[in-house]
Order: sequence, then structure tokens, then C-alpha cells
Amino acid sequence: MAEYKLLLPSMGEGVMEATVITWLVNEGDTVNEDDSVVEIATDKVDSDVPTPVSGKLVKILKNKDEIAKVGEPIAILEIEGEGTADAEAVEAPQKEESVPAVEVVAALEEPLKAVASGESGQFLSPLVKSIIQQEKITEAELASVRGTGLEGRITKDDILSFVKNRGSQPAKAEVARTETKETPKEEAKPQTQTVQTLSASAGDEIIPMDRMRKIIAENMVKSKQISPHVTSFIETDVTNVVKWRNKNKSLFEKREGEKLTFMPIFVRAVVRAIQDYPMINISVNGDQIIKKKNINIGMATALPDGNLIVPVIKNADQLSLSGLAKAINDLAHRARNKKLKPEDTQGATYTISNVGSFGNLMGTPIIPQPQVAILAVGAIVKKPAVLETKDGDVIAIRNLMFMSHSYDHRVVDGSLGGLFLKRVNDYLESWDLDTEV
Repeated sequence: MAEYKLLLPSMGEGVMEATVITWLVNEGDTVNEDDSVVEIATDKVDSDVPTPVSGKLVKILKNKDEIAKVGEPIAILEIEGEGTADAEAVEAPQKEESVPAVEVVAALEEPLKAVASGESGQFLSPLVKSIIQQEKITEAELASVRGTGLEGRITKDDILSFVKNRGSQPAKAEVARTETKETPKEEAKPQTQTVQTLSASAGDEIIPMDRMRKIIAENMVKSKQISPHVTSFIETDVTNVVKWRNKNKSLFEKREGEKLTFMPIFVRAVVRAIQDYPMINISVNGDQIIKKKNINIGMATALPDGNLIVPVIKNADQLSLSGLAKAINDLAHRARNKKLKPEDTQGATYTISNVGSFGNLMGTPIIPQPQVAILAVGAIVKKPAVLETKDGDVIAIRNLMFMSHSYDHRVVDGSLGGLFLKRVNDYLESWDLDTEV
């Protein structure tokens, strides 16, 4: 029998590492080729990793909550043959096809806080970072922790060992010295407030945040700190849109085997408005404005566990309504079944959030960085409305919907943000009932 080392597969540009969520098999279990053996997690995507060979799992090298680098062995299998199998050679020909790609935390994209450890900085894993925050470990204390991981990385065991042996008085003394030396007393108050611990009352249930919820929380706070948010609102008459969809949804489902939702129509209107106002389709890099060539629309998608993910419709301006419908359905399905690939969640230049799917009339969405704007569409509700006709004003039942547009006031002023929203409104209100799908 031969020994085969199962490696964390290469998963595309920027991929560095992943966290082991749970093993789907136990040591001693027999697995077949392409069987999923472990679930791994990243900052945006959870995914299963299959084995490219059949054999017996004899040893797990990376346990739950541990970090594995791309190309690092995570388990050892016993397979037919002699000697030690070359994992790279076995996996290389089929890496792109047989291994579901996932996105992993990239140092340049989502830095997990660099720390001073001797000569140079390093990045902390999400688990270690969580422990540091929970234990209120200061930067000065962190600098004294000697990492035993790869390239001096601070591991979970390193930080837990430090916490176990740390005395409370030195930490307090260090904080006191920092406040006296570096900041006036009045400026130290907000810091004291941020580390205040709330106590639970009798009967309260304490629910730890899962990995994705922590990342969402961090990204939302980060966006609010970076971008001064302004939100504009408009009420849109989508009666023609509703009529058109009702007329075409059965035909479309029979022809394509796909559901026809409102989202392709919203995306089409947004794309056309971006083409009219391209300075919405930008990012900010310091004091530079990067005007995006491609129009890639992110769509906020709720997951079964209550978390949120934003898959991306690439080059949405090049897709027909039918193509948009298929792309949207495919991304939503794979998002809810943990089958997204790295590229599926990267490169969005503008995002749409459908809060109406939860019965909400409107919302004030937070901008996903590094984008500068996001649109929220509310529930479509029948209401009496005043219509202007050649014979005078009349009251009629119409399908109305609120839209809210949040934008980064550093680079998008009220005129541009408002005009863009009005243009989306105009495209929806003037929707042609004879539009082909």
C-alpha cells in the first residue's frame, strides 16, 4: 500500500489559506475518488474539498479551526500501490475541474491586522484574531508573543498559552503607560468604552458569532469608517414591469427551465443607468478615482444560515434578459448550496440588494468596499396613485416600489447619486411591454 498526502488544492490567484470547519469523514474511513472529505471556510465562501483518489483516511493533519496553506498536506490516505504517492502529480491534471474552487483570505484584499513580531509584520488567522479581541490583548502584549507556526506565525496554541500565563496587572500597567505617554485622558475615554464587556442577565442566551458573521460585522464597520454614506429615496411605478413578467414568466420557464424573477429587470435598468452615468461605476484608491471598464453587478444573497454573501454577475451589460435570468438563478442556487467559485464573489463594481424579498418597503444599505454605491429595491405593493391623463388626473391602482440608493459622498455628490437613481426609476417606469426575453 502507498501513502498519499492530500493537499489543500490550489484555487486561483490570491488564494493563500483556508480554515478547517469540519471533517466529513473520520480516521479509518474508506473514501472514493471525488468524495468530499472536509469542509473549509474563507472570508466569503464555505466549500467542501474532495479527494482526487480512492483510499483509506489514516491520519488527519489539520483539525477543526486550524489554518492550512494552499499546497500544505491536510490528511494522509492509504492507497493502492507502493511507496509514497506524489500528491502534486496526481492532482495537477484535474485541479481546475475536480476541485471546487473557493476564495481564501488574501493578504492584499482583506488584511487580518498586521502585528509587529521582531523584524517584520505578519498576518493573524481569523481564529487567533478572535481570541485576541475576546481577551483584549494589547498590541504591546502581542509583540511579546513568540509564534511557533510557519514563518513565525502566531498559532492558536501560542496565543492560548500566552493568555493562560498572562498576569492581569502587567496588562493594566501597560494600558496606563500608553494612555499617559501617548494620549490625553479625554481621548482615552472612547478606547475604554470600546473594550467594555457587557454582562448577561439571568435567562439570556449567549450565541457566539460564527466565522462569516464576524467577517460581515468587520466589513460593515470598515465601510462606515471609510465611506461617508448618503442615501436618496424614490418611489417607482413598476406596473408595466409586473404586467410584462406576468405575461412572460410561464413561457420563459417552459422554454428555459428557469424561473423569471424581477431581478434581471432591475439589473438591466441599473446597467443602462450606469452606462448613462459611468462615474457611479468607480472605486477610490487614496486620492485617485478608478473608473471601471467592466460593469459587474453584485447581488446580495441571503443564505439559509442567516448570513449574507454577494455573488457577482460579470459583464452584465453584455447579457440579454434571458442571460441575466440564467446567471442570477445559477449564482443564487450555488450560493445557497456552498458551490460558489472564487471568481463568483470577486470584482463587483456596483451592488443591488433586494430587501423587498423579505417584505420590506425600503432600507438604507451599506456600501460594499471598494465600490461607491449600492441600490436597495423594496417590496412591490399595490396602491392607489394619481395618474395624469389627457382627460385630467385620475386615481388608479398601481404597483409601486421604493428604491433607496446609498453612495459614497467622498466621490459621489447628491446630484450624481440622485440623478442616477432617477434614471433607474425612469427605465423601470417606461418598461416596454413588448420587450423580448
